[in-house]
Amino acid sequence: MAELRELPLSVLDLVPVSSETTPGAALRASIGLARAVERLGYHRLWVAEHHNMPGIASSSPPVLIAHLAEATSTLRVGSGGVMLPNHAPLVVAEQFGMLEALHPGRIDLGIGRAPGTDQATAYALRRTADLDVEDFPRHLAELRAFLDGSSPRIRAVPAGENPPEIWLLGSSGFSAQLAGTLGLPFAFAHHFSARFTEPALELYRSTFQPSESMSRPHVMVTAAVVCAETDEEAERLAAPMGLSMLRLRAGKPGLLPTPDEALAYPYTPQEREAIGMITESHVVGGPETVRKGLLELLDRTRPDELMISTNVGDPAARLRSYELVKEALNTD
Repeated sequence: MAELRELPLSVLDLVPVSSETTPGAALRASIGLARAVERLGYHRLWVAEHHNMPGIASSSPPVLIAHLAEATSTLRVGSGGVMLPNHAPLVVAEQFGMLEALHPGRIDLGIGRAPGTDQATAYALRRTADLDVEDFPRHLAELRAFLDGSSPRIRAVPAGENPPEIWLLGSSGFSAQLAGTLGLPFAFAHHFSARFTEPALELYRSTFQPSESMSRPHVMVTAAVVCAETDEEAERLAAPMGLSMLRLRAGKPGLLPTPDEALAYPYTPQEREAIGMITESHVVGGPETVRKGLLELLDRTRPDELMISTNVGDPAARLRSYELVKEALNTD
């Protein structure tokens, strides 16, 4: 792991849409957040591809990335990630080749193999029920060839002088091993798959093969974090995440509840137990509590970068959390 003061800190913005706002307001808040975290010295800001989820406005990462990159000047912006099975590799290559041509040296292309949605929506995106996720390595190879010019007949146009930085994303061992064998950087979704974090990182590091772009493994871990002035306020702000995930897993995705809605919800004992399991890896509290929790995570996982996901509906509270995390970790 890099020395703590040198550890790059980044942001995963889910562009939350709460019951008190609109998708348009959430997207504008995302642009404001990008400008603010750039001033704070965060390294990257990524947005994720989700579909048919009213509480997440980032259904089209390339469109949003274009706005975020235009609104900033030094922040790396990208996808965390684009779900490749939903798209033709050439389309993704053209989109991100264009972004890199417009904003050279600042675009990240994080790639995942999950659908990012339910089965019916995945069919609506793909227009087939037969697409096998095991085709992912072949589609990834096509995408990389379109971007780097090694495809014998097809090249993504436009494209920058260099391809965007490609990352593999994962929540289990499949992408970890693939990233290792291809010599690509790897980002792990600790924020929703914590029990697989350490095995996946060990698999990535043990299978890593140096490539033209990377001589050693490079790991980023994404953690769910809510920081406020006090533990009590942070726990209040974090309450909607549990209820939102509970509804999502029940097949009823909706807008992100407000803290008052989440705290007033009549949870059954089984629901409270489920939320506890969902959120047990989340780091929630005042600055000292969050510092302690993140240092423990960093000590266990030894990442080269840390990405923070703060899924809070109030834009001011979300930004304040990122300010407090930066102060608590005292990174450059």
